[in-house]
Amino acid sequence: MNKIFTCSLIATVPGFIFGFDTILISGADRQLRDLWQSSAIVHTSLVMSTALWGIVVGALFGSLLLNSIGRKRTLTWIGVLFVLSALGSLLSKDPYTFSLFRFIGGLGIGASTLATPSYISEIAPARIRGRNTGLYQLNIVIGILAAFLVSAVLENSAPETWRWMLGMQTLMALSFTAATLLLPESPKWLFVMQRDAEAQQALESLRSSELSEEANSEQLERMGSYETIFMKKYKYRVLLAFFIAFFNQLSGINVLLYYAGDLFESAGVGENATFLKVAIGIVNLIFTVIGLFLIDKVGRRPLLLLGSVGYITSFGCAAVAFYSGWGNAVLYICLAVFMASHAIGQGLVIWVFIAELFPVNVRASGLALGSSVHWILAAVIPSALPLIVNGVSPQTVLLSFIGIMAFQLIFVIFAVPETKGRTFYRAKTNHNNKHFQNDKYKKTATPGTELYLPSAGSTTGATATKR
Repeated sequence: MNKIFTCSLIATVPGFIFGFDTILISGADRQLRDLWQSSAIVHTSLVMSTALWGIVVGALFGSLLLNSIGRKRTLTWIGVLFVLSALGSLLSKDPYTFSLFRFIGGLGIGASTLATPSYISEIAPARIRGRNTGLYQLNIVIGILAAFLVSAVLENSAPETWRWMLGMQTLMALSFTAATLLLPESPKWLFVMQRDAEAQQALESLRSSELSEEANSEQLERMGSYETIFMKKYKYRVLLAFFIAFFNQLSGINVLLYYAGDLFESAGVGENATFLKVAIGIVNLIFTVIGLFLIDKVGRRPLLLLGSVGYITSFGCAAVAFYSGWGNAVLYICLAVFMASHAIGQGLVIWVFIAELFPVNVRASGLALGSSVHWILAAVIPSALPLIVNGVSPQTVLLSFIGIMAFQLIFVIFAVPETKGRTFYRAKTNHNNKHFQNDKYKKTATPGTELYLPSAGSTTGATATKR
């Protein structure tokens, strides 16, 4: 398993670059504004936002690369985009050039949210697939924490210190690009593309008998049989991917990451914003690591349930604290519980779950759907929140998120299947829906078994069956 773990770790480096870059630029906000003296519209709409819209575009169209040139080569091109972005941003002399290179970096990040989960889910045996795929989220978390610490230094540092940080990012991007050249291609993708000899070589290089047995036993749908995720038999999976991404962004995580200072200022804790950010990063890291140990033991669904309950409990307690005027300590605890709930639940599970929903031949498209929903909301919500939050009490905002998370809890209980330890490669067609009429969903599975999710017209919700 050492070779598979090493390959998985390399594939998740874009997560660190993403987390580090996003928070780093946020911390350099004031320096960038003072440097170019750009208008508020240019600064907000271009300098600070183009990377996020690049992520949206990369997530929407990254599947074209994944399906045409493969998982490994897509990761290499993502590295090239990171190098161009970091180096170009470092040398930029005006906000417009800077914004262009930020957009290029966003393309790489958006594509990585498809390429990394696809690649890892196809090289890792079912027994450890959740942990290895979850390393992507762990790298994002580590990158965020590292950037929080750097940003704390940047706040009072000399002008243009951010250029040194981008220089470090260029070195990281170069190292990642070089490392991807050593990766084997996904053997399952190669099988799907009818390149069987190369697929066998890739399996041999990964040195995993478990993976070889899974790949050889799966009835992989060949690319010659054209399918899309918009075929009727994938309707249920598409809905699952949509709502898991939808609830992820409507959980309130954006309030915490972007507007914690504004929200908590009304409670008298705004002056401790730097401490809050670092504390959030530490809690996020700790519980993401805990989640990695649990995800292949207890499954994806229990972690989503735990996270949903944690969201509701933490925001409920915080709303009461705001209303009752309780002390800062209570609010810190609520904040920590919320971050822990996100880290161990939605934050970790989303990329693993979506990658496992779809068979290999449409996996990239399925991830593109879920990822684009995720990133479009991630772009829209921070822009809309100031308008929504302005003039509204913190407890009202928190109660709104509690209501949304109550719907997520119901969604997880009644609609979300367990994907732990299963291989996914086909959906039942309508004439086979009789298999679901009397089946009850089984929460346990043995590695290598196949899960059929119900297609359109099925009456059994999250029912599943083995074949």
